[in-house]
Amino acid sequence: MSQTWFAWALILPAILFIAIIVAWPLVETVRLSFTNAKINSESYVGFENYAKLMESRKFQQTIIRTFYWMILSVSIKLLLGLIGAALLNATVPGKALFRVLVMPPWVIPIAIGMIGWLWLYNGHFGILSGAAQFIGILDGPFEFLAYKSSAFYSAIVADVWVGTPMVTLFLLAAMQGVSKDLYEAAWVDGASRWYRFRRITIPQIMPVMVSMALLSAIWTFNSFEIIWILTEGGPRGATTTLIVDTYKVAIGNFKFGQGAARAVVIVILLAAFSGVYLFFLEKVNRRYGTK
Repeated sequence: MSQTWFAWALILPAILFIAIIVAWPLVETVRLSFTNAKINSESYVGFENYAKLMESRKFQQTIIRTFYWMILSVSIKLLLGLIGAALLNATVPGKALFRVLVMPPWVIPIAIGMIGWLWLYNGHFGILSGAAQFIGILDGPFEFLAYKSSAFYSAIVADVWVGTPMVTLFLLAAMQGVSKDLYEAAWVDGASRWYRFRRITIPQIMPVMVSMALLSAIWTFNSFEIIWILTEGGPRGATTTLIVDTYKVAIGNFKFGQGAARAVVIVILLAAFSGVYLFFLEKVNRRYGTK
């Protein structure tokens, strides 16, 4: 009996932390989503907030834009991360220095990094617009964040810049865990470098890639600081994702009930997406023998 109480005493802080930091805010958010809560008033409205969301064409476009933002950004991160990990895993002089240099975008505070990107994207004194004019691509200053398409893809570039180092380091750690005997046996059999990478490296690190893709997708889906600092969701809503839309409604317009309904929708979408991803992760683990 004493061991049972001791065990409960050890996990009690974690239970209290989850209950206070995670469970209670989630329950309160669900409750608020059924009200029209504002600063000075609150009344029960049932599923009215959800009905308005489902009927809103603008909200449907925001969902599509958010998933497009997430899928495109995560895909680029995985591709660049895989290439970067392969290069950092190669036997080249000074690779320890390169591994250190890949980390600044990840460790620098996002606010500071995005201020740097604001300078880069500025049409009058930004280096990108200046370089494009110098080589003749542009005839005059170009404000990357002033137009819908350019602002959206510029925000993706900044998000990729922030997230790629983490993906690279995770994949690099996975590559270093691959047995050298597999590469040596393939090399003896005459396998080319590309063949070894495709038939040995990729299958061996696939579970890590899938797991990293899920984590990166969740973080990108909920990315707020990057978009808010660069564009605040503009121009004309071109970079407004679900998390930015929720902030604008709940905090910007003080419509806490409608904002809570949006937050619940985000939780549901992420839960469904994570469920599908975990299903495929299980299949990947079984296929490559990690379970």
